Amino acid sequence: MNDIVRDFLEYLEVERKYSSNTILAYDTDLSDFLSFLKEHRISSLKKVHKDTLRSYLSSVLQKGFTKRTVARKIASLRSFFRYTKRRGLTDSNPTLTLVSPKLEKLLPTFLDEKSTEALFHSLDGETEKGRRDAAILELFYSSGIRLSELINLNLLDVDLANTTVKVTGKGSKQRILPVGKKAITALKEYLVDRHIHQKKQRTGSDQVALFVMDDGRRFYPQAVIRMVKRYIGKVSEVKKQSPHVIRHSFATHLLNNGADLRAVKELLGHESLSTTQVYTHISTEQMKKVYRQAHPKA
Repeated sequence: MNDIVRDFLEYLEVERKYSSNTILAYDTDLSDFLSFLKEHRISSLKKVHKDTLRSYLSSVLQKGFTKRTVARKIASLRSFFRYTKRRGLTDSNPTLTLVSPKLEKLLPTFLDEKSTEALFHSLDGETEKGRRDAAILELFYSSGIRLSELINLNLLDVDLANTTVKVTGKGSKQRILPVGKKAITALKEYLVDRHIHQKKQRTGSDQVALFVMDDGRRFYPQAVIRMVKRYIGKVSEVKKQSPHVIRHSFATHLLNNGADLRAVKELLGHESLSTTQVYTHISTEQMKKVYRQAHPKA
């Protein structure tokens, strides 16, 4: 069974082009499921039935996992058993009757425009580190790209003359995004430093990477997350302080200032318009807040 899971994860990576974070989540969920099967002496996937899955999910709930985690585990199982059924590794798909728990819709965390302005005022353009951080933060906010998209950018993906950046998103799909004047200026200043220290660069992917650390390595996710968290913490008390907060801020501010929802969808690289519509809920909540504060009979 372990070999089947490994083949499935390879299929997700090679054929479906899933991100490393998504594959890691599937790996965690399916490893947990296989441990359950081992404990109950179930040695073949063909012996897994709907009652087996219900018993497994019951054990997950008893361990105190949230509904959101349970829903994710169900999604992992559904995808896995679709794969095994298509490959003839199981006779049926036992997940067809599974019902995911109803989840409360959570609105994305974002910075208001005043806090966003304060964030950029807090940047130090007099140091190399400050200029690098400014380029990263300005690009995040100017383009709304994901963390994974930013760290995978290469030097040739940025077109300073045409003020655009080529981004490779989920499923290896590429899109060309406009970049604002402040982000372009920040990138130009950073690239001066970047080229001066070109000798530090390693070979391969690190050598062509747009954003690199002091030792010449391509930025890795946790390094960017720590940097963004430090800056957001200076200007806001929002609980979440990740790069995605800046992406949410990008989308929210665009819609608040009259941008078309479909245009925002394309900029964010969303597959479905329904994914982007969550930001309209934020805008509605903001309008309600302003109404309650300003209207005498609110």
